[in-house]
Amino acid sequence: MSNLFVVAYNDLATANQVRDKVLSMTREHLVELEDIVVVERRESDGKIKLHQAVNHTATGAAGGALWGGVIGMLFLVPFLGAAVGAAAGAAGGAVTDTGINDGFMKELGQNLRPGAAAVFALVKQAARDKVVPELVVFGGQLVQTSLSTEEEEALREMAQAAQRKAQQQAPQEERVQDSAQGAGA
Repeated sequence: MSNLFVVAYNDLATANQVRDKVLSMTREHLVELEDIVVVERRESDGKIKLHQAVNHTATGAAGGALWGGVIGMLFLVPFLGAAVGAAAGAAGGAVTDTGINDGFMKELGQNLRPGAAAVFALVKQAARDKVVPELVVFGGQLVQTSLSTEEEEALREMAQAAQRKAQQQAPQEERVQDSAQGAGA
């Protein structure tokens, strides 16, 4: 069973960095995702914009063009088949909604302040002990999860512990840098 995590950030740039970090962790097999979406509440007009990781319309069009071209070749009209297939695939892809429900994301996105963004991640599996410390450096506020109350509290405690550890290491790294610079002078 997958778990949903919604984390709000002060700006779109940070949310995009988090999404990119999570996607890189999937390539390292630390996270197995079902879906990840950045939801932005635009500052200019307050509208909600979904930044999907997978563009179903484009994927459908490409697949439709391929199969339409193959079928068109059977009837000696490959270009017509590709065009019809691309149109049908794009239409099918546009109405396909896999992963996190778009309506749910838009509804929750209304709670963001203008200019803010949130990352919605539907996670199948994750190595929490490795993933959480990598993500707490971005800050953010855990808005919602599908975890049980006990699991959610344990996750919050893990995140707080990782933040404390990062804060303790920062002054030590500064002292090391300062002494290295002093030795070079």
